[in-house]
Amino acid sequence: MNIKQRNDTRRHKETSMFTRTSPSNGSGSPEVTGFYDADTGSVMYVAADPATRQAALIDVVLDFDAPAARTRTDSAQQVLDFVKEKGLTVAWILDTHPHADHLMASAWLKEQTGAPTAIGEKVREIAVLWRELYNLPDAFDPDRDFDRLFADGDTFRLGDIEVRVMLSPGHTLGSVTYVMGDAAFVHDTFMHVDSGTSRADFPGGSSKDLWNSLQAILSLPDDTRLNVGHDYPPVDGREDPAWEATVAEHRAHNKHIGGNVTEAEYRKLRDERDATLSLPDRMLHALQVNLRGGRLPAAEADGNRYFKIPANRF
Repeated sequence: MNIKQRNDTRRHKETSMFTRTSPSNGSGSPEVTGFYDADTGSVMYVAADPATRQAALIDVVLDFDAPAARTRTDSAQQVLDFVKEKGLTVAWILDTHPHADHLMASAWLKEQTGAPTAIGEKVREIAVLWRELYNLPDAFDPDRDFDRLFADGDTFRLGDIEVRVMLSPGHTLGSVTYVMGDAAFVHDTFMHVDSGTSRADFPGGSSKDLWNSLQAILSLPDDTRLNVGHDYPPVDGREDPAWEATVAEHRAHNKHIGGNVTEAEYRKLRDERDATLSLPDRMLHALQVNLRGGRLPAAEADGNRYFKIPANRF
């Protein structure tokens, strides 16, 4: 659980999905509900403006059975069921980066809601990198497949709440953080306080860039609620997933970067740990979907869709 436990927690009996709601702290502060996807260790979010009941869906998962290469929409549907139950209107479908460990549900969510999809503008550069890795020179057109590509410093509105976009590279070269009042969605930068930070060894990643991104996030006000992208319990005796802690809590207690850790010490720790990690088991499937905004590759002449997996590249 969080160091400061102030949330409403429940587990959905029909799916065993773990959810927790962090209430609004007043005008300009969103209500944030996280949905934990145990299959990938990912956290999906519904951020809602209490005044207007407008909501943003953030980093929602498209379920994927890797051995069968089959997709499902169970998790995304559960998020939409929650939105309906709470009387919310979906205003934005947001992703923080092209995820390596899960397929994004953004295209399907747009079909269901009509809301625009968005991601950071440097996804264009990530697309160039992965066209070469997949040997698909004509694949991936982010300007076509997302409705909005945000630049660093861009702002937009979620009801009465102004949202600011921060470029937060390191895990990928184009990751972005969404700052909504006293809540920030910091994706694969921080992990929970007792777990540390995220890896920086994927193509285009950099522990130096990640250090700088972490420092920028830690410059937000102390009481900002940081909502991370992943958790992998059990951790040091903690059995339940956890994903929210404040800037002040991370600055003081984060396992990798809390206290007086120097950049050199952090980068040594991060690089040495990353060298021991294997690729996520669905990464090579996920990137060719996520760089299409959550769409599968186009159907071929027989009407079926096929993944292309590079051999011996990693």
